[in-house]
Amino acid sequence: MELLFVRHALPERVEGAEGDGPADPPLAPRGREQARAVAGWLAGEKVDGIIAGPSRRARETAQPLAEGLGLGPVVDQDLAEFDVGASYYVPFEELKALGDERWEAFARGDFYIPDVDPVAFRHRIVGRIEEIVAANPGKRLALFTNAGIICAYTGHVLHQTTPLWFGPAYTSITRVAAARDGRRGVVSLNETGHVRDLLG
Repeated sequence: MELLFVRHALPERVEGAEGDGPADPPLAPRGREQARAVAGWLAGEKVDGIIAGPSRRARETAQPLAEGLGLGPVVDQDLAEFDVGASYYVPFEELKALGDERWEAFARGDFYIPDVDPVAFRHRIVGRIEEIVAANPGKRLALFTNAGIICAYTGHVLHQTTPLWFGPAYTSITRVAAARDGRRGVVSLNETGHVRDLLG
């Protein structure tokens, strides 16, 4: 089977005060354009199912493709990003422009949320994705998710030890082939041709 990992599109910036509850931002206007662009790109491919992580940004990114293909996206609560529960969401490029310490952590490949165990996070994500693979032999699934999750699974396949070992672009596509005999291979990483004019 084949897994198409699609990182969510650009969301709004949310910076709440302590105690405000978890940030779950919607897509920004440019993010909605990016979501439509990836939907148009994948419309010509055979997609058997759509799975979205629980974050609003992942679900909203999946919606244009789901509507175009007439598929109901399955929201998988087990594909929660490592920042679930954080009171803020600031796009990485804004953190970089600010010289924020959270960007410095990301640039080193580290999680910037305190008390997140990267080994446990990867174990959780790899285990859930392997369950999805086992339940869908021979299919091609589009998984709309987050950067940490894409890094966790592809890092597992490619034996990368750094938690955030590359930076998936908004609505980039990363393809992983999963054979029935247990072999896994990254077919492509961070495809962005469909949103080249909508990034940066």
